[in-house]
Formats: sequence, C-alpha cells, structure tokens
Amino acid sequence: MSQIPGKELNGTTARSQDLVPCITCGRCFAQDVLLRHDPICKKVFNKKRKPFNSLKQRLQGTEITTVKKQPPQKVYLCLLLFPLQTQPGKKSNWRQYHEDFINTIKSAKQFTKALKEGQPLPPPPPPSINPDYIQCPHCSRRFNEAAAQRHIKFCEEQAACRAFAAKTTR
Repeated sequence: MSQIPGKELNGTTARSQDLVPCITCGRCFAQDVLLRHDPICKKVFNKKRKPFNSLKQRLQGTEITTVKKQPPQKVYLCLLLFPLQTQPGKKSNWRQYHEDFINTIKSAKQFTKALKEGQPLPPPPPPSINPDYIQCPHCSRRFNEAAAQRHIKFCEEQAACRAFAAKTTR
C-alpha cells in the first residue's frame, strides 16, 4: 500500500479531481475532509496573536512594576576618542579636543609620507595638556582630580624617602 497521493491506495486510485483547495490556506483536501477542515482553518488563520511581552512576564511578582525605556543614545566616534566633560560647572573644551584631533591626524600623515619616501621621521607631536588635570609638584606629571589626590600623597612620601636616602649616602 502506498501513502503517496495519485498512486494505488487500497486497490483504488486517488484522483486529483476529487481534491478541492481550501479557501483560507490553499491546501487541497477531499470534499468530506474539507468540510471538517474549513471551520478549524478559519479559526486558526483569522485569529491575530498579540505579541508576547517577556518584560511584563519577568516583572510579575517583583517589586518593580514598570520600567521606562530610554531611547538609544547615539555614540559618535569623536566622543569615543575624546569624551566630553558633562559634569555641571565644568566648561566643555571641545575646541581643544578638536584641534588636538586634527594635529594628531596631520602628524600621522606626515609620518606615513616620510616612511613611504624614505625620509627621516618627523618628531612626534607635543602631548596635549588637559586643563582639567592637576600637576604633581614632585614629579610634574598630570592627573585628574581623584587620581591626583592619591598620587600626590604617594609621590610626596617617595620624594621624602629619596631625600633621606640621598642624605645617608653622602
């Protein structure tokens, strides 16, 4: 016995003209089967499912009732390279960041040009000084406020140790 339509089935051949397409889904069925299939097919295909909200399900039973979605913030390349100071009271120095960025690109172009032409390499650009940084009085290095507080104490102790060591060796 074959299960393939159009082939022998229990000694009789299934004829394709006995099959009728369903109006809803387009599949073909025998007339008696189509009478059973049609109401079920209409119920399944005409029903619109509402989208599943996993956030709502996760939050059920917790103290958190709603979570406000914040629109995604755009991240620009220049902000990744030179993050702006967004603390209140501090003035943004974007112009300085922009000039530093342009100077860095110019020096990189000069460097690659010198490499290609076989000329001596140009001197590196001077490091840009961030006006928000605090300079250590002992070693002249620059740090942001939090790091400067830690470093200056440490550097002061090290300078005292070096001065003491220098006195004892003389």
